[in-house]
Amino acid sequence: MISLNDYLFSGNTVLKILHQYSNDLRNSAKETHNSIDLAHSNFLIQIIELLEHNDFLTSQSQRIKEFYKYMTREYPFLAFTFKGRIKSLIRAEEKFNGYILEFVYNYYKKNGVFPSEAEIKSTLNFRDLIAYRIVISMPACHIKKGEDRTEVERKYLYEIANVMPEFLEERGFTPEISRHKDGGHCDLLKDAVQPYYHDSVVTPRSSGYQSLHITMYDNLARCYTEVQLRTKDMDDFAEIGDANHFGYEKTQETRRSKHDQIPSGECVYFDDAYERLTKLQELELSKLDVNMFKAINNHLINDGCGLFRGRQILPFEHLSRFQNDLID
Repeated sequence: MISLNDYLFSGNTVLKILHQYSNDLRNSAKETHNSIDLAHSNFLIQIIELLEHNDFLTSQSQRIKEFYKYMTREYPFLAFTFKGRIKSLIRAEEKFNGYILEFVYNYYKKNGVFPSEAEIKSTLNFRDLIAYRIVISMPACHIKKGEDRTEVERKYLYEIANVMPEFLEERGFTPEISRHKDGGHCDLLKDAVQPYYHDSVVTPRSSGYQSLHITMYDNLARCYTEVQLRTKDMDDFAEIGDANHFGYEKTQETRRSKHDQIPSGECVYFDDAYERLTKLQELELSKLDVNMFKAINNHLINDGCGLFRGRQILPFEHLSRFQNDLID
């Protein structure tokens, strides 16, 4: 079985690795008549296209920047950051195989049989290869006596969420109906925009993770992009807090449990996805040989190629009123 790990020790660029891995998967899929590996190869081609033909990102980031400018005018008292990224190769590979694992497991538990190739492929639709994150914070100097900073920030978070879909729609984006039907929405989110948002603020994940997620289709760039809205506390919890550590440990434990409950050798797609995921999670990053990537261990990482950490598209920072800020 071919896996991404096979290509991470030869000093090649991420782009070269993507081409080799995609081509080898395609050739193997033709020999074994494995249409899931063929879909996997096509998924990697999507990433290749993003990296090789990324001129559209200039236009897209400029239009996202217009919303940043809007916020500097409407919320000069808030501190906030805009960040954009293309999902890293390792995270994209994890997500692809994770989708297969999750779908096959749930289908088997519900129906007692394994899904067809066509049914598995129908779930492999990714809309967050490009993503932007808006993080807001209310400086202590702007909190009035008796106010709760968390509640004040939540109010502004939803206020911004209410405005953003229409603002971006006027600039070539189309908001997509959220696939997540569970959980509900906060009353602060207007009825008109509720169908577009996955509200993990009002209904946090089991790890405690909180965020507002919306998927937009960029009609000019002809691609999907995801936008996340968080307060700084939510972002800290997701990036360096319990949600990050607990979520990773919980995912590992859950995947092992699911693998134990599915008969080994009964579904090659499940077995392959599990093996590829396990290999990735056992990687010692310090031993990798990839151009523009260096790690001392699995925590001290200097990634200049988008292998482990996403390629940055834009960083904008607004430091609140009375502080210098470049917005043009």
